[in-house]
Amino acid sequence: MARSMRSILVLCWLAGGWVQASRADDDIIPASAGVPVVHWTDASKYVNKEVIVQGKIIQTKDIGSISFLNFDAARSFSAIIRKSNYKNFEPPAVRMYDQKTVRIRGVISEYKGKPQIEITQPGQVVILQQAEPIPQVVERKPHVFNGTITIATYNVLNMFDEDDDPYHSDEGTSPKPKEQLEKLAATIHSVNADVLALQEVENRGYLERFVRAYLRDMDYDYVVCIESNDRRGIDCAVLSRLPIGPVTTNRHLRFPDGDGQEMRFRRDLLQVRVEPPGCPAFTVFVVHFKSKRGGGNSTTRYRLGEARQARKIMDHMLTLDADAMFLICGDFNDTWDSKPLKALKGQGKTALGDFLADLPPDAETFNKRPGGMIDFILTSPAMTKRYVPQSYRIIPGSVGASGSDHNPVLARFALTADG
Repeated sequence: MARSMRSILVLCWLAGGWVQASRADDDIIPASAGVPVVHWTDASKYVNKEVIVQGKIIQTKDIGSISFLNFDAARSFSAIIRKSNYKNFEPPAVRMYDQKTVRIRGVISEYKGKPQIEITQPGQVVILQQAEPIPQVVERKPHVFNGTITIATYNVLNMFDEDDDPYHSDEGTSPKPKEQLEKLAATIHSVNADVLALQEVENRGYLERFVRAYLRDMDYDYVVCIESNDRRGIDCAVLSRLPIGPVTTNRHLRFPDGDGQEMRFRRDLLQVRVEPPGCPAFTVFVVHFKSKRGGGNSTTRYRLGEARQARKIMDHMLTLDADAMFLICGDFNDTWDSKPLKALKGQGKTALGDFLADLPPDAETFNKRPGGMIDFILTSPAMTKRYVPQSYRIIPGSVGASGSDHNPVLARFALTADG
């Protein structure tokens, strides 16, 4: 059933009194999750940020092209509705919200030096019977960066939202259940990575909502997610505490697969430059190679093509700078002894570093069934020198215990002599 029809079905269930209806709403992250509630007098502190503003509208005015909902006589802060959105409000907003205490969710903008918030639909506004206490905004204590960082990769298993994307075949994938989201967040907390590469994220907006709702204390101020070639719409992404520089997508490249036929990355080879303060910058490549669905042998040619192209890009970096610091990580959908992974690793002085010797022989990253290790962190020669010995490890889990059918892989790197 297409997700665009799901809301209609929920209404029918509600009319019939089915208990199951309420679960559908509980299994998504509300759009307001993690958005701070602020008093209207503090709105100017949040320009260009999404907040929920609380206050009483004491004056309204419709000048034909725009309606103003003012929170004081001096118009120090106003909510505005443009004429193009009048049709969404019945009765008109100037009547609906006049003399009402409200909470309005939106992005604070500025016009002629005064803050304002735009309302496009009634769903942004909640009318309160009386003023409610405004939760105190807890100041975050930034993580201390001492030159040593943790980098991790994690396939988060279908982090899909509740909305139908008309440009992707996402109708067959249900929104990720709230229980899995909560367990996923707990696992990410336990990993505590400074830079976290993710796979199977539907879009940046939902990833940002997940961060606001569940990872607000982790200082992931940098959220990278670029649309990939995947038909379902799953993307590669990066969460980072450290500043991010240029970001490159390789989704448009065309290259030969293992049989010489033209192909593209099935998702992407996401390329993110990380710029730690006071330390040399490095590049993180995030991959999600073609799965073995349809048969391991018949799909090897796609993974081989992806591996060879990734290796070509990394070799170019090493040609320009033999001391280039980078790592490639993600879900490779193949084991270490496979032809694609051997092609990716390379040989000689430019071979990628691996740290599998620090793991037990039976280590696995795919936990749904015995599938061996298919998620890795591999490094350029210069990055290999920064590796902290014995720091490469896997956090075991399961869909029921951690919210994903993959286990996260992490490693630590000392970027400075003092790290």
